[in-house]
Amino acid sequence: MGLFGLGKKDNFVDLTERYKKQKEKIENIQEESKEEQVQSPGIFGMFGGTNQPAATEENSNGEEIVERKRKLAKRLMDMTDKIEDLSNQIYHLQQRVEILENRNKGDY
Repeated sequence: MGLFGLGKKDNFVDLTERYKKQKEKIENIQEESKEEQVQSPGIFGMFGGTNQPAATEENSNGEEIVERKRKLAKRLMDMTDKIEDLSNQIYHLQQRVEILENRNKGDY
């Protein structure tokens, strides 16, 4: 975008693809966590036998693991978002510096 019609108007950066990929990753992580919550039969499940006390311990441990994974995924996504925001800010600052340098060169 040029100022008062000056400069190149067709140069722009499209970050929508990156945003869409991040949204897909979030959705995939959420789907995986939902799939992990579904109880799967144990090793002996195919033989029809189950051991209830062991199953409850596995469920509680499994739930803790799922919760930890969910928290970790959320923290990673938050960190990724912050890094992307900082990267965008750096990019915009670089563009401003280039504009100021170009204006300064024209003054000599």
